[in-house]
Amino acid sequence: MSENCIDWIMEDAKSNKEPNDLVNWGYLGSDLTEFILSHLPIRSIVRAAAVCKLWHSIIATASFSTRVSAAKKPWFFLYGQNNIFLKNNQAFAFDPEGDEWIKLPTTMFPWPSSQEESFIGSGGFFFITTSSTSARFSYAPILKGTWRETSPLRFSRCNPLVGVYNDGSGSSRFIVVGGVRFIGGLVDIEDRLAVEIYSPNSDSWELCPPLPADFRPGNSSQWLSSALFKGKFYVFEICSCIVSSFDLTKHFWSEVQTLRPPGLLFSFLVSCQDQLVLAGLCNGPGEPSLKLWNIAEKTMEFSEIAIMPQELLYSLFDSDGDDKFASLKCVGLGNLVYVFNEEQHRNYPACVCEISNASGKCNWRRVPDLPVPANRFHKVISFCSTVSLDNILRGEDGELGLEQDIQ
Repeated sequence: MSENCIDWIMEDAKSNKEPNDLVNWGYLGSDLTEFILSHLPIRSIVRAAAVCKLWHSIIATASFSTRVSAAKKPWFFLYGQNNIFLKNNQAFAFDPEGDEWIKLPTTMFPWPSSQEESFIGSGGFFFITTSSTSARFSYAPILKGTWRETSPLRFSRCNPLVGVYNDGSGSSRFIVVGGVRFIGGLVDIEDRLAVEIYSPNSDSWELCPPLPADFRPGNSSQWLSSALFKGKFYVFEICSCIVSSFDLTKHFWSEVQTLRPPGLLFSFLVSCQDQLVLAGLCNGPGEPSLKLWNIAEKTMEFSEIAIMPQELLYSLFDSDGDDKFASLKCVGLGNLVYVFNEEQHRNYPACVCEISNASGKCNWRRVPDLPVPANRFHKVISFCSTVSLDNILRGEDGELGLEQDIQ
């Protein structure tokens, strides 16, 4: 699977090389060369590894990969599922530093065989859950393609919320919240709102206090958004605007509160570095507008930080129907918040807001169009995640996946 990653990211690399006979990059020294390479977008770094032995040796080091991966902005992923023709499934990733979409091979993603299976992305991993008697749960590092099936969940579920966090010892843990359960093809109305935490080191699940009963009317990712922030996993109901947080150390849920700024129709909660951000559509004196609010962690009070330019908001739609905004979605991570239309008729257009760490100023822009026309999907899964350069470059045996490409 590592070779597949290299194939798509190295596309047209050889044809794009420029003559460099007049430049001796060796004169720069390895330290300066490493500094320059580290500022390239990830796709360009992978291509650069095939240029010469010096660049290859720098990029191949684990220290370079770790440092670069930590500094890069999260990518925005779109994965479309067609329930009738599986060959029409497509996956794309947007690199904000390269300002480009990358079409991903669907071989990286399993094809759901029924409505009881769901695909999720979070915290550098892809996940699959199965709502059946087997209660299967599988995960793979993003862009690595090596899937591992865990021991069965205590309670099976479809479309849960999933978060990835560090347990303090340097190990990752997965929290799985809510989701619907199917029995004989029908939704289980007696669902327990289960919360479970998985430890990859011991391959074991820990059953935790369930999601508060207030979330029972819509306890799947279709109706909920989540944010991992300062040791807490926040769950937010998109339409009713109720919110509660789960303490990942002490394992208890906070009191359920309502987080609804004036005029809010629906909204999404995202974690943006040092702040919680609420992104939502509001009614106003004129046309509806999309706003961003900073949420105070302790009091859950909100303060407006940005309004999306109307021309950008309306560029995401090509109809004047009253329900056109129903397909509007928001995801975010790092200092980026993406706003996009998950309807196919406009090829899934998107905009992004970059929040400055220093000044708090918000810069809005349109995301480039997808590289190829997208197919019609029955379901679109979207998320933001960090990307590991090491996952792209290295195979299961630890060897650099580009070795044979530069011989």
